[in-house]
Amino acid sequence: MPSYGFLSTHPPTRCGLATFNSALAAHLTADGTRGGVVRVTDGSNDQRALPGVVHTWSARTPAGWRDAAAALNTFGVAIVQHEYGIYPGRDGEDVLPLLRRLAVPSIVVLHTVLRQPSARQKSLLEQIVAAAGAVVTMTDTARDRLLVGYTVDPAKVTVIPHGAADHVGVPVLRRTRPHLLTWGLLGPGKGIEWSLRALARLQDLDPTPTFTVAGRTHPKVIEHQGEAYRAGLHRLGAQLGVAHAVDYQPVYHDPAALGALIRSADVVLLPYDSREQVTSGVLVEAVAAGVPVVATPFPHAVELLTGGPGLVVPHQDPAALAAAVRRILTEPGLAARLAGRVRPAAAELRWPAVAARYDVLAERLTAARPPVVSAASA
Repeated sequence: MPSYGFLSTHPPTRCGLATFNSALAAHLTADGTRGGVVRVTDGSNDQRALPGVVHTWSARTPAGWRDAAAALNTFGVAIVQHEYGIYPGRDGEDVLPLLRRLAVPSIVVLHTVLRQPSARQKSLLEQIVAAAGAVVTMTDTARDRLLVGYTVDPAKVTVIPHGAADHVGVPVLRRTRPHLLTWGLLGPGKGIEWSLRALARLQDLDPTPTFTVAGRTHPKVIEHQGEAYRAGLHRLGAQLGVAHAVDYQPVYHDPAALGALIRSADVVLLPYDSREQVTSGVLVEAVAAGVPVVATPFPHAVELLTGGPGLVVPHQDPAALAAAVRRILTEPGLAARLAGRVRPAAAELRWPAVAARYDVLAERLTAARPPVVSAASA
């Protein structure tokens, strides 16, 4: 097995990318395979190097990509998480010279593929794909968008789903009232306001549902807006008369606590405003846990839920959101049918299966790489 170097944001940074990288690294090295993380920070994050971090690339370090590349070159394969906002330079352009400096095979994981990128973003992503040994998208939608909208080599692109923890074995905490749930870093675009308006339309149910909103406010939102979005949600809940039914949990749950919370839910609500989101870790976690989902038609939801374990409703439509939740809570057998639709594929979404597919891809890249001939043997 090759050894793995990972380039990404990483705990103690709290974001979806850091959580993804941490889980992937843990599963790829669970059998004792050597691995190490090159952690990317914006300079304002907690700078502690947790176990497994071999180098920190701070955005405040000029040409920091050089040392980051050197650290990755000590491993057999580099796995690079890509998002436009995490690397230094305009549109995160400093990741490109790093990729070109790598002497080992590289796998670039694309967390975002924009449908309407700027000319600069399009050019940058095309160059990143060209420099990479292989590219991973997490949905067919993202792969199709990449192949249609960008000039890239299709042979380099592999679809491997976003991984999910195995929450199925977690004991289910039965609640006396129907439990609606959403989680993740909070900020505008999450659509929590539409969930509150939908909750107000469900007050005739007996018993009335409760709604848990779990997660801290996104650090970048706090940096620019403070807690204005969260405060606005509290005001809206009070105006709608549902504040008593909403439990805000502004904490970052560890995997065990999150698993218990997910398994306690009757419905997961993902009424995102985005029409671009091709990857949602929250969506995958909910589906893999067998909890019915009601979501707006962002690309990942359309791909995963259509004909599957949930219902898709229009954007910014609390009446449709409430109607879908009402169906799941009251229509006999619907919740069980929705949960049952994911069971055959759920194992493929869990981290061990996902990590195994990265292993196969890494081995393929390593095997295809021409052997290095030393000067002494030439």
